[in-house]
Amino acid sequence: MSENNYFVEGKTGLWEVVIGLEVHAQISSKAKLFSGASAEFGADPNTHVDYLDAGLPGILPVINQRCVDQAIKTGLGINGNVQPISVFDRKNYFYADLPLGYQISQFERPIVLGGYIDINLEDGTPKRINVTRLHMEQDAGKSTHDLHPSLSYIDLNRAGVALMEIVSEPEMRSPHEAQAYVKKLRTIVRYLGTCDGNMEQGSMRVDANISLHKPGTPFATRAEIKNVNSIRFLGQAIEYEIQRQLEILESGGEIVQETRLFDPSKGETRSMRSKEDAHDYRYFPDPDLKPLVLTTDRIATIKATMPELPDIKKERFMADYSLSPYDADILVSEIEIAAYYESVVKASTATDTKAAAKTMANWLIVEVFGAMNREGVALDALPFKPEHLAKLVDLIMDGTISGKIAKDIFAKMWESGKAPDALVDELGLKQISDTSVIEKVVDDIIAANMDKVEAYKGGKVQLFGFFVGSVMKALEGKANPGMVNNYLKKKIG
Repeated sequence: MSENNYFVEGKTGLWEVVIGLEVHAQISSKAKLFSGASAEFGADPNTHVDYLDAGLPGILPVINQRCVDQAIKTGLGINGNVQPISVFDRKNYFYADLPLGYQISQFERPIVLGGYIDINLEDGTPKRINVTRLHMEQDAGKSTHDLHPSLSYIDLNRAGVALMEIVSEPEMRSPHEAQAYVKKLRTIVRYLGTCDGNMEQGSMRVDANISLHKPGTPFATRAEIKNVNSIRFLGQAIEYEIQRQLEILESGGEIVQETRLFDPSKGETRSMRSKEDAHDYRYFPDPDLKPLVLTTDRIATIKATMPELPDIKKERFMADYSLSPYDADILVSEIEIAAYYESVVKASTATDTKAAAKTMANWLIVEVFGAMNREGVALDALPFKPEHLAKLVDLIMDGTISGKIAKDIFAKMWESGKAPDALVDELGLKQISDTSVIEKVVDDIIAANMDKVEAYKGGKVQLFGFFVGSVMKALEGKANPGMVNNYLKKKIG
């Protein structure tokens, strides 16, 4: 199977891939959506359960104001239209971990309509993915089937936890686009503080709807992959599902509309159940909840608290710090990284602030991230202070040390946590910029290698590197490289 951004090729020609995503993001809130029970993750089973969560009769839901505000903020963050009136519905279905027998959700009148998320394709080209809606709903509990040979265990701690379901238009055409969309959405909600985006804990889960059709023909029957909890797994699941559907269609078969699960250990999807349509859930307005009415003042107040979002921050980084789009993308990808980078920039005392900021970005992306990956260290556990990294770059910028020496200092700084200027003094690594010292060494090297000077002048220009290396070796790598190059060019042409 070969793939580009929009098509896969089979034996009968090209097939267009169509992908739409439903992302369930748990709202950051201390309490659940309609009960006062704690929404904290990791408690002992069935210890965060209120009467409503357990489905006991006679208990009425009371909406959590913070959850509503968080949904409004998220809607604004994805460029959606917050609706002045929305309605909660009952979505009827039976699971053992859904004691009410229905899920309080939103259907015809969600809290947010429209919106979009901008992503970058693999070649860097931007693409806009439109959002259909964002609605609020309760989560179900958790069923565990592998603790007993014949029994299932139910944990209702998650039952009633507030979710935002963010539904995209079916506008993605490759696994990369789907992964880029989820990454970007995760970044946005983490910037907003409306969801922690922790996919391993289930705070963000993805349902992927996938279909294939011949170019120019209507969209075909889709299959849904349910509850994918990893961006890497999402890519693998979509890849497998594209191949599965392609083989069925190429052999003359038909795709069954169904819900499937992805098995990461086998790298494949398997059928879970036939896919329901909206009418199967018998939606109707929840009789215990009035329509949710939002005033323009309330929406405006929340809009005024919005932080600088990643796309705007990226543009500012590029303008203020002369960063490339690639570097800026990396630095704004996580709110903690962006904050750390700016703390380093603000700690700098370099006179050329833009050049220093650009150099700091390179150091953070290459050296710091590289060391973090090697050592398995998180950003908040770095063994040195942000101002130490700023000082290290300042020492390069003002010519105190060379870039090569800076890497040695960085290694020592990582080991000891000491300030770079203290390490330079302690180890005697200050760069030699004394013109008389450098000029004398250059003269000595030239005098000792006149045959190579003549060869250089005769056209063997690669010998220039020999002279630079010889001078640097004679001065133990401490010479100012720019001065060495200038003197050599002046002396041997």
